[in-house]
Amino acid sequence: MGFWDKIFGEFIDVIDWIDESNDTMVYRFERYNNEIKYGAKLTVRESQAAVFVNEGEIADVLGPGIYELETKNLPILTTLQHWDHGFNSPFKAEIYFVNLRKFTDLKWGTKNPIIIRDKEFGVVRLRAFGTYEMRISDPALFLKDIVGTNGNFNVEDISNQLRNIIVSRFSNIVADSGIPVLDLASRYDQLSEYITQKLAKEFENYGIELTKFLIENISVPPAVEEAIDKRSSMGVVADLGKYLEFQTAESMTQGGEGNMASMGAGMGIGMAMADKMSERFQKSKDHGYIPDPFEKMYYYANGKEPIGPLNIDEVGDLIKERKITSDTLMWSSGMENWQKASRFDELESLFNLLTPPPLS
Repeated sequence: MGFWDKIFGEFIDVIDWIDESNDTMVYRFERYNNEIKYGAKLTVRESQAAVFVNEGEIADVLGPGIYELETKNLPILTTLQHWDHGFNSPFKAEIYFVNLRKFTDLKWGTKNPIIIRDKEFGVVRLRAFGTYEMRISDPALFLKDIVGTNGNFNVEDISNQLRNIIVSRFSNIVADSGIPVLDLASRYDQLSEYITQKLAKEFENYGIELTKFLIENISVPPAVEEAIDKRSSMGVVADLGKYLEFQTAESMTQGGEGNMASMGAGMGIGMAMADKMSERFQKSKDHGYIPDPFEKMYYYANGKEPIGPLNIDEVGDLIKERKITSDTLMWSSGMENWQKASRFDELESLFNLLTPPPLS
């Protein structure tokens, strides 16, 4: 070091850091080979902490305020440096500014589906993503265990590690919560709070506080979504009889004004169908079995009398008994007019299975 370098080096007497970025967590004050003047002014702003490191060992940690660097406010460094009360020479020490503000809108998400066991659906694959917030709660621990000698430590330097912790713990936490898959979407807030509590200890080990954890979406495979939608539809249909009456009326009104007679006949059939379906539903329910309310039902014409409702299996039995032939007129909910049984695509295979009648 030259003469003038040494002279000017002793005049580092103002130490501060203004964060011009949005993601810097720790910044080491750059002093190069300069020494810090004893009695220098140190400014630590709100949401900052200044950590003094002496020969690789963490010494004093100062919170927000303006300090005159002397033995009275650097007790640990004074001990490490063996300063006496009359000390007034420049000294060497590394100073790290630690950003204590909250770092928000940090992303997390599952790269691959996670597998959990649900009481209702068994083994289910889930995908999830959301955001979280965190801040440094223990500057000395964070500096010691995470930052090391990195002079400019950013959120990106640790976000991947934190994201891996979240995802690796997420499946266990969701399973332990006991919340059924059907209820997950309506209980994001409750689950988020539960996960925050469970992950807090993990983050504390790094000197970090997890201040908020949010779940934006948990998705299930299409097959499970379809089952959930169907379950929801079942819940909407509180009175099966009234539902079938409504469906029949809707289908009949699509027949046009010129077909009022057919509509009237169809409406009568629809009402009878609704009554019988409702009765069948109640009987099945009493025996512990709930039929599918969306099962397609049929009527066939016996002369001028409609017979039904019948499900596909019952129609098949009548075809085998030759009580319904390909020319028999049939009707089903949603149709405008009666049609020959041969016009029903789903019945074609049943007619093909018929054994030819014996030769006369």
